Order: sequence, then C-alpha cells, then structure tokens
Amino acid sequence: MKGPQYRPAEAVDFLVIGAGAAGGVMAKELSTAGFSVVVLEQGPYVHEKDFSHDEIKFLFEGGYTNNTKLQPVLFRRNETEPAVPRKAIMYGRQVGGGSVHFTANYWRFHEADFHERSLFGDVPGTAFADWPIRYEDLEPFYTKAEYDLGISGLAGANPFEAPRSKPYPLPPMPVKSSGVLFERATKKLGLHPFPAPVAILSRPYRGRSACVHCGFCEAFGCEMAAKSSSLASVIPMAEKTGRCEIRPNSYVRKIEVDANGRATGAIYFDAERKEIFQRARAVAVCANGVESPKLLLVSKSTLFPQGLANSSGLVGKHLMWDNGIMASGVFEHQLNEYKSIQVTRVIHDYYAADAKRGFYGGGGIDARFQYYPASFALGGLPDDAPKWGLEYKKMFGEYFTRTMTLLAHATSLPMEKNSVSLDPEIKDAWGVPAVRITFENHADDIANLNWLAAREHEIFEAMGAKKAWSTPAGASVDTSVHLMGTCRMGNDPKKSVVNRYSRAHDVPNLFVVDGSNFVTSARQQPTATIQALSYHAADYMIRAAKNGELS
Repeated sequence: MKGPQYRPAEAVDFLVIGAGAAGGVMAKELSTAGFSVVVLEQGPYVHEKDFSHDEIKFLFEGGYTNNTKLQPVLFRRNETEPAVPRKAIMYGRQVGGGSVHFTANYWRFHEADFHERSLFGDVPGTAFADWPIRYEDLEPFYTKAEYDLGISGLAGANPFEAPRSKPYPLPPMPVKSSGVLFERATKKLGLHPFPAPVAILSRPYRGRSACVHCGFCEAFGCEMAAKSSSLASVIPMAEKTGRCEIRPNSYVRKIEVDANGRATGAIYFDAERKEIFQRARAVAVCANGVESPKLLLVSKSTLFPQGLANSSGLVGKHLMWDNGIMASGVFEHQLNEYKSIQVTRVIHDYYAADAKRGFYGGGGIDARFQYYPASFALGGLPDDAPKWGLEYKKMFGEYFTRTMTLLAHATSLPMEKNSVSLDPEIKDAWGVPAVRITFENHADDIANLNWLAAREHEIFEAMGAKKAWSTPAGASVDTSVHLMGTCRMGNDPKKSVVNRYSRAHDVPNLFVVDGSNFVTSARQQPTATIQALSYHAADYMIRAAKNGELS
C-alpha cells in the first residue's frame, strides 16, 4: 500500500466505498483536486505479480470474484418462488474490482440510449424511461476516461457511433482470425464491421507495457498491466498525490448519518473483522449495482427506516441483467483463437431498437474467442457432441482450434419487480443480511435475444462455417456480471434515487456512482459509461465541495 494513513477519527474530505471501475476514477479525481480521500475496498490489494493463467482457479473456483461461501446470494425468478442459494451475480472483489478481469470491451453508449423512451415509446410492464442527462453531457467525460485509462480503437470506423471530441489515444488492436472472417462475412451481408474499442494497450502508454497477446484476458488479471483496469491506471495516479489511502480488506456494513440526515462516515470490518468507524465529510458509494443498494438497505436508521436514501422505495428496484446470446461455429481450417485478446471486430447495425420487429430491443455483435481449454471441454462443444470417450477426445482436439464464437450484447428492460433485497433469514460471514436477487426476463428481451441469435447464424452461414450452434433464450437466466439500474438516476425524487450528478435526493452529501445509476441498459457494455458517470459526478462533487455545499 502507498499513500497516507489517515486516522479513522479524522474526518477526511471524501470516503469512497469500492475501488472498482467507478471508485478508482472517483479516488483519482478527488485526490488530484486536492482533497483527502479514503477508499474502502472489501477485497484484497492485488498486484501484477499475483496474477496467473490458472484456469481452474479463475474460471471454476471464482478467482477474484465474490465468494458465495462467505457472502451467500439467494435467487428467485419472482416473489412467489422460494429463494435458493445460487451465484446469480458476480463481481470483482479486490482493488480494481471487475475491471481487473473483464473482457475489456469499451463501447460508449449511443446518443439514442439516453432518450429511447421518447423515441420508441412505452413498453408495457416496464419502467422504461429517459435518462435525465444526454450523451453530450457525458461526452467530455467519456473522452477523459479514454485518455486517463488508455483505450485502443479507431474513431469514425463505426458509422453508428455518436460524435467524438477526440480520437482514441491508441490505435486498435491487431485483427484476429475471427475478426477477419467476421469482417468479410458482414460486409458481404451489407453490414459495417469495425475494430473493437478495448481497454487494452496496443502500444506502451504512460509507463505501462503494451499487450503481449497471451490470450488470458477474460476472467484473468493482466501481468503486464496492459489491461486498462482502474488498478493499473487511475488508482496509481490517486496514490501518487499523497492524499489518497486505499484501504483493502475493509468490508462496509453501514453508512452512518447525523441528526440532520447527513452522512458522517461508515462502519466497516477490517481484515481481523474488527469494527472501525471512518469519519468523512462526504461519502461516495461505488460498490456496484448489487452491493451499493444492499449497503443502503442495511444502513437503516430512525431517519431512514426503509434504508438510507430510500424515501422513494426504489433502492434495489429495476435490476437489469447481463443479457446476451452466443452462437459458435466450427471451420475447416485452424483459427487458433486462443491467441491474443477476446474481441477484435464488432457490428452495431442491429443496435437500434426498431418497432417494425414487433418488440423492443437491439444489440451489438462481436466476434470472439470465448472458451479456454477446460471450459471448452465442459461447455464449448455442440449439444449433440459425444460426452466422453475416444470420439469426444477426437472432437475436442479438432474443434478447439477451429471454433469461434459470436456474442450478441442485448437489452434488458427495467422492471420494478426485478430487484436486489435483503434475505430475511440468511446472513453472511460477517453477520450482514445476504443479498436476495429477484429476476426474470421481459418477453421483449427474450424475443430480442432469439432474433439476434438468428442474425448470428446468418453471419456464420456467410462465413462458410462447417457447423454453427446456439441455445435458444428463455425466461431463465444465468449469472449476471453487468449489474445495473438499482439506484436509478432521475429528476423526480419520487421516481429515482439519485439526481443527474449521482447525488442522493435524500442525503445531500451522499453520492451513489456505478452501474446502479443506469436508467436503461443500452446494449450491455456498461464500463465506459460507468466511468464517464464517475468523472461527471466527481466534477460536480469537486465544485460543490469548494463552494462549501458538502460540509
């Protein structure tokens, strides 16, 4: 650990809860503006030397994600069902959060994503709404994120992208076999493939090494610091100021408020499970779209009997899921997709919602390497493949180097019944109520996923794949890693939790900044927008603090 060691009894200017994509940005912006900052992260402080390519550890044993033996997650599709233990949600649990081991897709939202309700109209059974901000409000902060972190891409290559004030700081990554096949086929179909914008360095940048194309991006940390996680980029900037203390293994159980309803700091468990109260003049909750609402709900008090900042009753509501659908194809010749990064080409031709389809939805489709050897052996082969024996081994040996995947990143409609709540009985290892997830897909989301799967099969046919396969979408869902919508942003305190600057309507010196702010899901690549929102909120917080509005 680097930086100052603040005393818990000393009220720092800002207490940031969570050191992931949003929290890392918040720490950097506030500390470089001259404020004292403590960041509480429930997981460990990991470094490049800690990372490895252990597929069992990181894909099958959870690696640096939440451990459900310590922090149980309960799941049910609706309120009539009993909730059962299941790792329905997954998030990074270390300094850097999910940005340490994400795939590193880094799309900006489109202009229409912020006002789709006005464009498309109502969707029955949902809380479909416009955001209180527009793309132009976030554009400078998207740009700042791209340059602070180091994003590789090609401005102008995507004909559907929104206007940009600057190009990407780094050129795109080299195209892979899957990208070449995808580009040829989609152009043949009249579509518009473009180089995938990724949070991975194509060249050395600001003292960090370029990607060495090892192939271990998704689910793994980067030993080269070439992946532009908050751990590798903005957190070192924060620590360099001498005003930011990153405090790992610090699990927050409650945000405290005074008699006037203002946040005064947070009670947390340290590595020895000792309770400590860290005082602060303002608090920013950046814990993710599940842990942030959970923390607000457990932070009950006389002033906030439904949970902190929850006068609307909407904390935890409108959970949106990581919807997507995959199709795989096998080819005559070897593709060797295990080399280099996951994704090098994308299309957004199907991104916009279109009422002519008969349902709300849309998606971006990327060409990718999806399966490492063990995961491919257990789930990458088609359903009609042999399950064991010589024929299974033969097919595995042939298919692994010849298979590629298309992944459609789709929409998830906000519904109040889909939620994060506290389980009334189960508690975690620290005695904090366990998270209970209630979720099922809207009919439009299911229709959209299956429509996108049909587009994937058209692309594989145009590619000349020997065989293509996928699993139809339905109401049931798997694990979600993009956790959105549960502390939604809005102008009306009765219909939202935070305002356009991520400031809680009920608590003037409390900010909630992460995927929970999302009003709609767009097309399931939230990291760039989460970080743009964090820069946007920090800009406001700095001005408000200097004007004395937060003290």
